[in-house]
Amino acid sequence: MYKRILIPTDGSTVASKAARAGIRLAKALGARVTGYYSIEPIWPRAYGEGYMIGRMTLAELDRRAKELGEQYLHRIRKLAKGAGVRFDSVCANSDTAYKGIIDTARKKRCDVILMGSHGRGGPGGLILGSTTNKVLSYSKIPVIVYR
Repeated sequence: MYKRILIPTDGSTVASKAARAGIRLAKALGARVTGYYSIEPIWPRAYGEGYMIGRMTLAELDRRAKELGEQYLHRIRKLAKGAGVRFDSVCANSDTAYKGIIDTARKKRCDVILMGSHGRGGPGGLILGSTTNKVLSYSKIPVIVYR
């Protein structure tokens, strides 16, 4: 059935539950897992009297985001190791999380994307935007949404 499962994370409780379910599925199928964390760019903006965020500050924020992403991916790695599931991870910059998820699934030749959903439907989903919804809309490979 599925041989390569992509499990994106944002570090939330919902994503952690989905990761645990994804690891269980991978173990049952004998599949391998790729964990993914998206680092979205911080665009410098003018504020106050025309001041902009400095290049050094942007670099530091990017470094911290990567460090945090690696921590989230390490949690999934521990789950995979404990279950005896082969695991690799990608922590990468992407214009948007959903594009990063889809691109990584394609590059890693994943058969399926398994991800959690915060369940923000209606106006909340429209205003905040739903990464899961966008992945469902644009992905050419199957997407399993865990709730």
